[in-house]
Amino acid sequence: MLKFYFNGSPNPTKVALFLEEAGLPYEPVKIDTRKGEQFTPDYLKINPNAKVPAIDDGGTIVFDSNAILLYLAEKTGKFLPTNRAELLSWLMFVASGVGPYSGQAVHFKHFAPKDQNHDYAHNRYQYETDRHYKILDGHLDGRRYMVGDAYSIVDMALWGWARMVPFKLGDDAFARYPNVKRLVDEISVRPAAARAIALKDKFTFKAEMDDEARANMFRHMTTKVA
Repeated sequence: MLKFYFNGSPNPTKVALFLEEAGLPYEPVKIDTRKGEQFTPDYLKINPNAKVPAIDDGGTIVFDSNAILLYLAEKTGKFLPTNRAELLSWLMFVASGVGPYSGQAVHFKHFAPKDQNHDYAHNRYQYETDRHYKILDGHLDGRRYMVGDAYSIVDMALWGWARMVPFKLGDDAFARYPNVKRLVDEISVRPAAARAIALKDKFTFKAEMDDEARANMFRHMTTKVA
């Protein structure tokens, strides 16, 4: 059975959405990143980058959420747009832009040390995250889905991050992206989405962002490179 290494963060949740939508049997394997489980030797054999998610599909290892979505879509033939050029363009837009900028926006808004001045970094990542969502909102104007006329892995990839827009950009941020919000709302009411979100609740994850968690999540805070 496919093993799915995960926690409750955006990237694993979008893979959980695909697994639930496709009805694929899988074994969820908890990786508690606040406890540093991503750095164990066994997990580093699965993903040398020490991130979640990853899958082990009968000995075929795939890591990075968007690579997993593409792999599973091609394997099953499900949720795969026929326009491959448009599929790859928007999937990579989410992978290289939406995800990284969203992650940094969250970091500098919520987790960067409060005793340091992060105004420049905070503004940069807020600006770039907002810019990416404005592009997405414009693309979705007059379209129901990101690629073609059917629900696909690109919508799943976007949903993983976009459902957390208020956490990244403020409580009123969704008002700036009505088309993105419409898509997020449509996906979020799907039964598979509810199951994907609830998956983490079947396990116990460390909740406290204490010194141990910060040391495991933000190793740059204790290691100076330049």
